[in-house]
Amino acid sequence: MSGTDTAPTATRPGRPRQRVPLPLLVPAGLGLLFLVLPLVGLLARAPWTTLPQRLTQPGVLTALRLSLQTATLATLLCVALGVPLAWLLARVEFPGRRLVRALVTVPLVLPPVVGGVALLLVFGRRGLIGSWLDATFGVTLPFSTAGVVLAEAFVAMPFLVIAVEGALRGADPRYEEAAATLGARRWTTFTHVTLPLVAPGIAAGAVLCWARALGEFGATITFAGNYPGRTQTMPLAVYLALETDLQAAIVLSLILLTVSVAILAGLRDRWVSGP
Repeated sequence: MSGTDTAPTATRPGRPRQRVPLPLLVPAGLGLLFLVLPLVGLLARAPWTTLPQRLTQPGVLTALRLSLQTATLATLLCVALGVPLAWLLARVEFPGRRLVRALVTVPLVLPPVVGGVALLLVFGRRGLIGSWLDATFGVTLPFSTAGVVLAEAFVAMPFLVIAVEGALRGADPRYEEAAATLGARRWTTFTHVTLPLVAPGIAAGAVLCWARALGEFGATITFAGNYPGRTQTMPLAVYLALETDLQAAIVLSLILLTVSVAILAGLRDRWVSGP
């Protein structure tokens, strides 16, 4: 071989472009239109000229402020309870773990109104726990702001648990084993090793949890009612405005749509986009 001969350079083959079969392209396009057209209709019918005035109306600001407060409190409650639950499902082998995981995900498929009825039967003034709370502490949860937080946390917690459990299962357990080998206790390992490892998963789950709590309707109206300034969140305000003022309902819907798009845009690299 001469000195000028060089070995061939290895190149990474690109992904081959595939022709989309027409029988798949047509229903795919129809499915996209089915999902996008309602959003287009909402944007097309929005009262853009009077939007600033409508956004500053007292009822809109009150509902928005209450929604932000309750969704944030519900998310904090979900993080406090859901992260340990996700760790238990991901790290501990115990009888009935599959059943527990199934029960955790039930609110994902349970009709929200049914969830509200179930909350009433447990936390209502005559419920399993609510009667004791009322008799012992004088605490009544239904039809209160605390009831809104409870209803939102009930329907939103599965999103956090699933996200955190997935992050825990994907984390390298060797770091935790190394900490245990060095004499760290379980709680120290959890707070100084495990939590930093899965912090992105907790953040993503918390954001999804917050977004789901912000849009909760069925369980909230069943368990907490629809009282302006106390339990009337944005989705409930949309429902009420739809009966009397379509333009106001569109404006409120635009706010929720904007929040949803912002959430999805912020998490696109974590669970929306593919390789």
